[in-house]
Amino acid sequence: MCVEATPPPSARVTRRGVLAGAAALAGTLAAAGPAAAAAAGETLPASRPHGGSLVIRGGTLLDPATGEVTENAVVVIADGTVRAAGRPGDVTVPHGAEILDAHGRWILPGLVDAHIHLSTAAEARDAVRKGATSARSGSTSFYQDIAVRELARHSPALAPRLTAAGVFVTPDLGDTVLADPDLTPLARLKDGVRSAEALRRVVEVNLARGADVIKTRVNERAGLPEQDPLAQVYSHDQLAEIVAAARRRGKGVLCHSYSERGCHDAVTAGIRSLEHGAFVGERTLHEMRRRGTYFTPTLTAIAGLAESTNPVLAERGRAYLPVLKRAVLAAHELGVPLAAGTDSSGGTVRPIGREVELMRAAGLPALDAIRTATTGAARLLGLDRTAGRLARGFAGDAILVDGDPLADVSVLKQPVRVVRAGYAL
Repeated sequence: MCVEATPPPSARVTRRGVLAGAAALAGTLAAAGPAAAAAAGETLPASRPHGGSLVIRGGTLLDPATGEVTENAVVVIADGTVRAAGRPGDVTVPHGAEILDAHGRWILPGLVDAHIHLSTAAEARDAVRKGATSARSGSTSFYQDIAVRELARHSPALAPRLTAAGVFVTPDLGDTVLADPDLTPLARLKDGVRSAEALRRVVEVNLARGADVIKTRVNERAGLPEQDPLAQVYSHDQLAEIVAAARRRGKGVLCHSYSERGCHDAVTAGIRSLEHGAFVGERTLHEMRRRGTYFTPTLTAIAGLAESTNPVLAERGRAYLPVLKRAVLAAHELGVPLAAGTDSSGGTVRPIGREVELMRAAGLPALDAIRTATTGAARLLGLDRTAGRLARGFAGDAILVDGDPLADVSVLKQPVRVVRAGYAL
């Protein structure tokens, strides 16, 4: 059975309702922005600047792009944007500016979590406080990530700058068919979301609702003991259909992958980034380098499996982690672009600094490991002129850590202070 060949849903008709529902699930009506609040009859607070003004002074500044280290640095942030950064003699501090004393600490740009699932306002706040000032969603069940993105736009201290993926393009949508009325016809498909028409429908609904990227899968999940992560659920042709539907609207695709064949099918189908990818093979890594496909290994999530109380998951984690570390190092040595992502979900937000620590443990030099959560991840998200550095014109997002991250990247797991868009948290 196929889905009727109806045109894509209109964002104008249903966007307010979708955002209002997502905001309620996220735990705050304000998260959906002015349209949803107006639809619910709420009065919004008066508008205010979307960024704060602050001067960070006295710490050691690391620029991940160049590796340059500046002692006793000054970073001037005005209205959420870096106006100047450098040595005291080269930077003018505005009179009466609020000062954040960073003496004895290192200053880095806010980190980027390129794979995270944020479904509530509390999770969004937690991600920021753990250092992830920018992030890319790995999908949510009811468009909560789109609401979180809007929350970040008008209240940046409450959420990371978010690239939203909407709902997962997967054979079995389950209750996600209730995320939008235009998805409900898919519930009666005997074989699930597999036909070209059905795949296009989910992509089109996502994009109509405002998704920035599309998330799909080629393999089953590693985090469910009853599933086989090496079992393939979509063919190369099905993945290509998803990629083509996204590209028609100028969007990329991230793909949950584990098996060597699955990884190769996903990459050659044209995905933008390979997620997890424990058994990615050398031929696929060469193809990724040629195409510029990113690798987001989510080492943190695989390491977490090894700590599971479930014996199947624990054994899976112990078996997969060393294989994945070798794949990460091979990717780095070949020049495949890497991005850090925790795959945090289910109410537990892991610090993105842990992923940097695992990148380092996989064999990356410290600076390159830091780049996977700064300049590298920012480039993947299309934020290479916004995030990943503390330089003029970039976002006023920063973390302060106790210790030299070039000597010990584990200090990134526990930022002493976080600055989001010029607001010190």
